[in-house]
Amino acid sequence: MQKNYQKTDIDTCPPAVPEQVSVALGELAGEVREGLLALAVGAGLQVLAAMMEADVTAVCGPKGRHDAERSATRHGHGPGSVSLGGRRTPVRRPRMRATDGSGELPVPSYELFSGTEVLGRMAMERMLAGLSTRRYPAGLEPVGQRTEQAAVSTSKSAVSRRFVAATETALTQLLAQDLSQLDLVGLMIDGVHFGEHCCVVALGIGIDGTKRPLALVEGSTENTTLVTALIVGLRERGLDVTRPILVVLDGAKALRRAVLDVFDHPVIARCQLTQDPQRPGSVTGEAALGGGRPDAAGLPRRVRAGRRG
Repeated sequence: MQKNYQKTDIDTCPPAVPEQVSVALGELAGEVREGLLALAVGAGLQVLAAMMEADVTAVCGPKGRHDAERSATRHGHGPGSVSLGGRRTPVRRPRMRATDGSGELPVPSYELFSGTEVLGRMAMERMLAGLSTRRYPAGLEPVGQRTEQAAVSTSKSAVSRRFVAATETALTQLLAQDLSQLDLVGLMIDGVHFGEHCCVVALGIGIDGTKRPLALVEGSTENTTLVTALIVGLRERGLDVTRPILVVLDGAKALRRAVLDVFDHPVIARCQLTQDPQRPGSVTGEAALGGGRPDAAGLPRRVRAGRRG
């Protein structure tokens, strides 16, 4: 039978927090030997079970006492899982059904702890830190052998799916953010190659020097149509294109043409310090023509001398 309450958004009440919770320390003997964190996890799962029962009691009333005014009745227990330290841990959750026959009702505390947003966030943080999906379980906190053996959603395929979903969400938020309140004095636009893919990236620079990624678009080359669409998208999201702004480019004609077509008063500058990716530490050909390596101020000598070209 399809459980619609698990697939639709539901307005739930705050979870009931009991004033006192009894923890069965005898059941945590193994966790005690594994350390304080494992003990805290075991005790926390018992507290969660007590909170779920308190939620059911708050709606259905105490066990064994008939209440004609109650809005729901107990419906046994079922398997469930909660997010714990980057993994899914199985729990037994209580169930309750509405007395008017409308179906099963959510348990607020279970809904609170069963969300998967934290899993995606942790997967993205670890992937960006250089941890591979195959080594993902090694980067998780030790929560006790019993809990780890029962945990799921730590395989490389599950982690990869969460990483893709989390990055898609982050990219969607980046491309939809309002730019009308930004006070930008500079804008850098360049194409970055990842294998056979080319992404044109726009990076804004605030009055305080803070750099902020604004948008990116994928294409085969840095052509005028692609870059124009990127800049027009910035304008539609609120970026003021009527004010003078410093736009730093790498010299590509397509980038320059797109900037002139959209901005009213752009001050275009060509980046002089782009380094040769094949020779780490070397300067660009243009900097070399003006006198070799940059000086102590980080600028080519011909720029420091005031020469243009």
